[in-house]
Amino acid sequence: MNVSQDSVSKLLECAPFAPRDFSHAGLLLRALREGIGHAAKNPRYANYIRHWPIPLAEVRRTADLPFLPVAAFKTDPPLAIVPQENWSRVLRSSGTSGQIPSQIVIDKLTSLRMTRSAAAIFADFIGVSRRPMLVIDDPKAVGAASEFNARGAAIRGLLPFGHSVTYCGRQAGSGAIELDLEILNDFLRKHDPTQPILIYGFTYIIWMALERLIEEGRDLGLRQAHVLHSGGWKTLIDRAVSKRLFNQSVGTAIGCGADRVVDFYGMVENVGIVYPDCVEGNKHPPTYGEVVIRNPLTLEPAAVGETGIVQVCSILPTSFPGHALLTEDLGEVMQADHCGCGRPGVAFRFKGRSPKAELRGCGDVLARRTASS
Repeated sequence: MNVSQDSVSKLLECAPFAPRDFSHAGLLLRALREGIGHAAKNPRYANYIRHWPIPLAEVRRTADLPFLPVAAFKTDPPLAIVPQENWSRVLRSSGTSGQIPSQIVIDKLTSLRMTRSAAAIFADFIGVSRRPMLVIDDPKAVGAASEFNARGAAIRGLLPFGHSVTYCGRQAGSGAIELDLEILNDFLRKHDPTQPILIYGFTYIIWMALERLIEEGRDLGLRQAHVLHSGGWKTLIDRAVSKRLFNQSVGTAIGCGADRVVDFYGMVENVGIVYPDCVEGNKHPPTYGEVVIRNPLTLEPAAVGETGIVQVCSILPTSFPGHALLTEDLGEVMQADHCGCGRPGVAFRFKGRSPKAELRGCGDVLARRTASS
């Protein structure tokens, strides 16, 4: 990479939720501008940047950086800024039926950064110690080293916290993941239930796998477990399962209580940065990035209490232009700063997927900007 690494290196040396002062804001803006400038070596992306209303060198706040709709990554070949011989792996979004998944190219440096970032963020919520890890999924979900999806990326991101990993899910004939009770009971026999244990699964997979235990009122007795889960809320919303019901039911079945069940948001396009719920039920951008909630009609930053389209920023990518991305999710700004949990910066909550019509204009703009020269 031709640009200076000083700003990125300094930010990665900071705590994941370090105080947000003028020094941090300047360092973050510099790192993002440099990353976007480097990514402009891709001709299509360079053309997009050239047509942005504010020249990159004149941007003075993160919210004014040129953001790219995540739909830009639903292409084949993938939108990359490094030659194919430098690709370490390709991440693919889970997507929904009938949709083209995003394809994200990862090189060695991006991989190192995303591992460091994700580990630091998770450690801020569950501590740094390694512990037995129980994955409620089929072992095939982790995928091959060179290519895997959102579930595989999430599992791999948590592996540094597990000194042994047990997969207690199995794929049924219908494609659903079922709980393998024999493996689960063997895990329970081997590990002290009073010691810390890490449990992970996709949100809807955990619910489907544990549903029988929940209905029977079972308690596995894992009092010191942390249950981390991500993705798959649409399936549960359709079944009228709220986050509160999920946390209470899963916390009771595992035996750890609702306060140790933590939902986190992540996406392959924003790889290496995750957004766990804090004790107040809010999410926070870490030191290594930023979140901007944008009004769906004007695309201006939303005020506290307003709901808009979520934009995510990241200093991590060196292999794809993922520094400022407009997602297809909606979020609500809860506080501009000073969340009750003590973490600095904006506090927000995800409110679900954005209707396609709200983002069609962004895709049209992208198509025009990349097609023109």
